[in-house]
Amino acid sequence: MEHFQRICREAGAKLTPQRLEIFREVAVTGDHPDAETIYRRVRERMPTVSLDTIYRTLWLLVDLGIIQTLGAGRERARFDANLDPHHHFVCVKCGSTRDFYSKDFDELALPDSLREIGRVDATHVEARGVCLDCAGKGATPPGPKTTIV
Repeated sequence: MEHFQRICREAGAKLTPQRLEIFREVAVTGDHPDAETIYRRVRERMPTVSLDTIYRTLWLLVDLGIIQTLGAGRERARFDANLDPHHHFVCVKCGSTRDFYSKDFDELALPDSLREIGRVDATHVEARGVCLDCAGKGATPPGPKTTIV
């Protein structure tokens, strides 16, 4: 929270209770919530918060470099406050998204053909499969089939 507050102060962004609560929700959850999920959760504690405030705050936090988005585009984007190098497991049944860490994936060599497309600023691996909850407690999910996105 101190990092969040310092960045906001340096950028001249007001530290409103709504902004603090929205950032806290993204930072403390490990499920990479979308804006509507954040809205429902924050509204339990702050009934007067609007969905518009959630969206405006999330995009402000992205612009400040405090959080990042997952997935393509701004439609149903998921948000992640973990800026350390990490990767994601996405359940294809329930949509849950969880962090995992891998030095091997962090050090993947990028193909030269990427230079023909553009400059790469960041990479991450997204593994898709069935989480243990959806597969049944103690069951091994079918697989392996990993997609690098």
